[in-house]
Amino acid sequence: MAITIALAGNPNSGKTTMFNELTGSSQHTGNWPGVTVEKKEGRLKGRREVILQDLPGIYSLSPYSPEEIVSRSYLVNDRPDAIINIVDASNIERNLYLTTQLLELGIPVVVALNMIDVVRKTGDEIDAKKLAGVLGCEVVETCALKGEGSVQAAERAIALAKNNLTNSAEAHTSSLSIRRTAFSSEVETARDSISGLTSALEKVKDKGEAYGRWLSIKLFERDAEAAKDAGITESAEGKRVLAAIENITASLEDALDDDSESIITDGRYNYIADVVRKTVKKKDAFALTLSDRIDRVVTNRILALPIFAGVMFLVYFIAVSTVGAWGTDWVNEVLFGSLVPDGVASGLESLGTADWLNGLILDGIVAGVGAVLGFIPQMLVLFVLLAFLEDCGYMARIAFILDRVFRRFGLSGKSFIPILVGTGCGVPGIMASRTIESDNDRRMTVMTTTFIPCGAKLPIIALIAGALFPGSMWVAPSAYFLGIFAILVSGIMLKKLKRFSGKATPFVMELPAYHLPTASGVLRTMLERGLAFIRRAGTIVLAATVLVWFLSSFDTSMHMVDTVDSMLAVIGDKIAVIFSPLGWGDWRAAVATITGLIAKENVVGTFGVLYGFAEVAEDGAEYWPQLVAAFTPLAAYAFLAFNLLCAPCFAAIGAIHREMMDVRWTLFAVGYQCGFAYVISLIIFQLGRLFGGGGFTAGSAVAIVFVLALIYMVGFKKPYAAPAAERLTAAPAADIA
Repeated sequence: MAITIALAGNPNSGKTTMFNELTGSSQHTGNWPGVTVEKKEGRLKGRREVILQDLPGIYSLSPYSPEEIVSRSYLVNDRPDAIINIVDASNIERNLYLTTQLLELGIPVVVALNMIDVVRKTGDEIDAKKLAGVLGCEVVETCALKGEGSVQAAERAIALAKNNLTNSAEAHTSSLSIRRTAFSSEVETARDSISGLTSALEKVKDKGEAYGRWLSIKLFERDAEAAKDAGITESAEGKRVLAAIENITASLEDALDDDSESIITDGRYNYIADVVRKTVKKKDAFALTLSDRIDRVVTNRILALPIFAGVMFLVYFIAVSTVGAWGTDWVNEVLFGSLVPDGVASGLESLGTADWLNGLILDGIVAGVGAVLGFIPQMLVLFVLLAFLEDCGYMARIAFILDRVFRRFGLSGKSFIPILVGTGCGVPGIMASRTIESDNDRRMTVMTTTFIPCGAKLPIIALIAGALFPGSMWVAPSAYFLGIFAILVSGIMLKKLKRFSGKATPFVMELPAYHLPTASGVLRTMLERGLAFIRRAGTIVLAATVLVWFLSSFDTSMHMVDTVDSMLAVIGDKIAVIFSPLGWGDWRAAVATITGLIAKENVVGTFGVLYGFAEVAEDGAEYWPQLVAAFTPLAAYAFLAFNLLCAPCFAAIGAIHREMMDVRWTLFAVGYQCGFAYVISLIIFQLGRLFGGGGFTAGSAVAIVFVLALIYMVGFKKPYAAPAAERLTAAPAADIA
């Protein structure tokens, strides 16, 4: 019989690290039924009958975000056989808040004291046995990052699940007497009264005393979702019960001079303080930890942003201009410059294949896919550096730092989380916006997340930097900061519109202690992202380059012709006029931009086909010199800016549609991205040419108008103010009062 174990814990507690360690490659992802929050499920290594469910990272079981609603619904309604509660032992007080709620569900719980190595380094001590006795559940010391204790926690959860399945009533009863001590006698009396009113409910009868106790607490907190889930709001009798519960709640609020949620929260934290006092010994409660000392510098109000800019500059400089460039040079010049083309050409010649097939393989597949794969070394270096920053805890600080910046521009630090995820791939970045409660903020984040350069855009950056700006160290980092600039400017402008108006979402986040990432963890992240890129190169990019080769090799009469006389040249010439004001009206660049909508890697792959990478490489040269002849540096940077900021690939557009759940919103998002990219690219080229001595033209006038429009939208346009009647209708009752 299958056993289901749920992994629950706060964000940054090491939950996903433990899940990956326990399941290995035996895992898959999808969406929870009926919602767009991602679910992750896997089988325990060596125990195929044990299913591990990785719940979204949450701080409580109160329904304040989609993740908390999903996690609570799963735990309360689906009821796994056991729960492994991953607790950040270095921040035990905050993490035990969720633990107190999980224990009330009547499901066997194993508390995994994770990051115990951090506790030991500080000289603190946690008495795991005493903690287990006080909480009334199993407690295991773990360090998921180093593979310590995770398997033991899983084995104990399995044992508890089996025992619970055979004798669940006894297991529930033995723990309730301990768990009742979390609240004062006044609260327990009120809770008992509420339980008396709900004891006749079918759901309480079916799920037992533990569920009844949990429900009474949530009803005392006026939890509408819990009331609806229990079926109380569906009948006249249910409304009578809710009215009686409201009287009990209001009476205790008057007696204690506090609201019900605060009463429960205070009760939990008072209980937690007592638990910590009995089980934790601090070496020096007032001593600054290493993380605190580092944070005094990297989160300093004055130094934080310059340090962040310096770090990201260094990351892109190392990945694109130094270490990554050395690997890319070898792959482009040696592997795909001579070894692969020469070997394939020799093989085809020995087989006596037809000219069209030779062209397809050499000029289409090898040239197109090879041009993309040539940038893998730079991408892998970038992924390693970003994974290191994420795992060591620095990126969490960046979200905290940028919250102060983003809030000034209508967004919150929560919007940086999707941006951070989007540096790997735009699709999960867009999906990460689900953590934002406000619909307006979530839509705005979805629209702007793909402005940040993802892994698929790195080959474009590297190509332009290498071909048009050789030896320059500023081009690649500037692409990252151009994305940040686009997000901030868009945040200001969109927030002033009616459909995006409102206060920024509040941002609360745990800052995990700094630690040195393991090589295996960093390499795993790098390989996952790298393999995903290679798979795209072997599927989408391959298909696109074959199509580009076909259209660039045949005319409408299906005769093989030179590229300039092909169907693609005819199509490209008609499209190119759109991009002429941006400085790159060449049909090849226009075609590359359009194919980039399928997958951003196609921009480089298309250039590889159209500029005859394989043929030129046979002479020991590359196609980069041909790009130099086709682009001026200014036009090349405008081309780079447009392709970084315009609508993302088809997969990301599909993700935008899933998150927006409306065709009109999706079209608005794509239209805004393309329009904004066009405006920025035009400004870069036209004003760059004007200030470079190119003379005043009609394009210069249009660019100046666009600049003035942006200045007005950013600095002078007043935010939308809802009419008084509309504000009263939309405001919560507490705000109206």
